[in-house]
Amino acid sequence: MSHPSFAPESERAMIEHMNTDHAEANLAYVQVYGQLQHATAARLVTLDKEGMDLDVTLPQGNQHLRIPFAHRLEDEADAQRTLVAMAHQAHAVLAQGPAPL
Repeated sequence: MSHPSFAPESERAMIEHMNTDHAEANLAYVQVYGQLQHATAARLVTLDKEGMDLDVTLPQGNQHLRIPFAHRLEDEADAQRTLVAMAHQAHAVLAQGPAPL
């Protein structure tokens, strides 16, 4: 069985890319998958083949959140496909708005 971590330089590049170019996706991940609807910002801090860790900004302060993946990632290409699919799903959920009471 392979190690759950990516090579450090790979992980660092993916994290930097997500935080620089896809901050809105990070926020959508925590609002939908982390059920932290009131989050105002999220920064990816670690990424491995089993999940991602984010530092989340909430009105009441900061929180650390782990979001597991639905499957174990195979490689960096799988990470990209999975993160894109998760972002599309999260944005779709957010676009629906809150459920009526």
